[in-house]
Amino acid sequence: MAKILELNLENEEDICKIGSALSSPARIQVLKLLYFKSYNVGEIAEQLKIPASSAALYVRSLEQAGLINTNVQPGSRGAMKICSRKNDNVIIRMTADDPNVNRVVTTSMPIGHYTDCSVYPTCGIASELAPIGPDDSPETFYYPNRMNAQILWTAKGYVEYKFPYRLQDGAEVKRLMLTFEACSETSNYNENWISDITVWINGMECGTWRSPGDFGSRRGRLNPDWWGRGSTQYGRLVTLEITDTESLINTLHSSSVCLRDFSFSPNEAITVRIGNKPDAEYVGGLNIFGEKFGDYAQDIVLSLVY
Repeated sequence: MAKILELNLENEEDICKIGSALSSPARIQVLKLLYFKSYNVGEIAEQLKIPASSAALYVRSLEQAGLINTNVQPGSRGAMKICSRKNDNVIIRMTADDPNVNRVVTTSMPIGHYTDCSVYPTCGIASELAPIGPDDSPETFYYPNRMNAQILWTAKGYVEYKFPYRLQDGAEVKRLMLTFEACSETSNYNENWISDITVWINGMECGTWRSPGDFGSRRGRLNPDWWGRGSTQYGRLVTLEITDTESLINTLHSSSVCLRDFSFSPNEAITVRIGNKPDAEYVGGLNIFGEKFGDYAQDIVLSLVY
C-alpha cells in the first residue's frame, strides 16, 4: 500500500522543511537511489560518488523533512545508519480545514462480523443465499461463514462488535451515532411481541429501545426470494446518538451517558454490544438485519462527528 504524507497550508514548518530538502538536485538523487533498496550512508556516498560527509548532510536534511527513515545498526567498523524511503507520495493541499465545520468518519460493520455473542434458541443466521447451519443451534454462530450473515436472531442474549476508532489522537469527538435495523424475536413471527433491546458502548449502558414486535405480516423490502413467508421479515431503524450531555435513541432521551464518559483512542477499538439485559422487563430476543435483508440497505453503521 502506498504511503502518503498529506499536508495543508497550516503545516507551515513541515512544508518549509520539505521545500528545503527538495531544493537540491543532490538530495533528490539520494531519494531516487532509495526507490527500491535501502542503503547506509557510506553506500550512498559510493553510489553517488560524493564524499561521505556530504552524503551524511543530505541524509540528515531528508530525515528532518520526514522524507526518509533511518535506523542505526552495528557494522564492521562501528554503528552505521541505514536509510530507506518513508513516503511514496507527498500531497500539499492549498487549503486548510475550517475549525468551525464538523467532519464525520463512518464505518459500516457487516452483521456477521461480531467478536462475541451469547445466543439461545430460537436462534440462527442466514446469508443472502441460504441458511448458515441449522436453526436453533447456537454453535452455528461460530461457523467461519457466519461472516456472510445478512440476518441473525436469538431469543435472548447479545452480539458484540469492535469498530475501529479511525481518528487521530487529540481529535475532538462531538457526537457518536450508531444505526442498525432490528426487531424482537419469537418462533415464526408475532407483531405484538415486545422486547427491550439495549445498546452498550465500551461496556457502558447507553439506552434501551423497546421493540413492539417481531415483524412478519409482510415481506421485507430487500429479502431474497428463498426467504419464506411466515418468518421474521423486517425491522425498524434504531439510532443511538451520544452527545456531550446525554444519550438518545431515535431522538428520545435514553440515558445520562455522554461523550465525557468515554476515553476514545486510536489504539483501542470501540466496542458495541446489542442485546437483552437478563433483568429487562421484556426479554423478547432480537433480530438484526444486514444490508440485503429487511427494509433498510445498511449494515450496523457507526459514525463519529468531530
